[in-house]
Amino acid sequence: MAVFPIISNTTQGLRSVSPGLLSYFRLNHASRTQILLRLRVPSALPYFFGALRISSGLSLIGAVVAEFVAGTGGADTGLAYQILQAGYQLNIPLMFAALLLISLAGFLLFALMSWLTRRMLAAWHESELSPT
Repeated sequence: MAVFPIISNTTQGLRSVSPGLLSYFRLNHASRTQILLRLRVPSALPYFFGALRISSGLSLIGAVVAEFVAGTGGADTGLAYQILQAGYQLNIPLMFAALLLISLAGFLLFALMSWLTRRMLAAWHESELSPT
């Protein structure tokens, strides 16, 4: 569930190279490896990190849905198990507490991926440069 956005966005990033820069590399007789490592991979990094932000939330959703469908690995484990048990017992405060924790985990994962994106791209990519 979380792998598909990473693959599709990274592939899109590898193909979204500026035609002018690609022509410049070819004009200077750059090898295919040099074009890949010095042009295509750096241009794909913003796409890759965007996919990481998307996939972090999707992985959390996938884990919760899988726990709903397949059950748990042990007794009384997992937030999805807590939600199911609270629903069966009509324990609404526990249900909302588990939902709140899942939401906070998603927010923290997204914030961590956003921080990582800024950290990796802030020095050189225009999408993360601060306006002057």
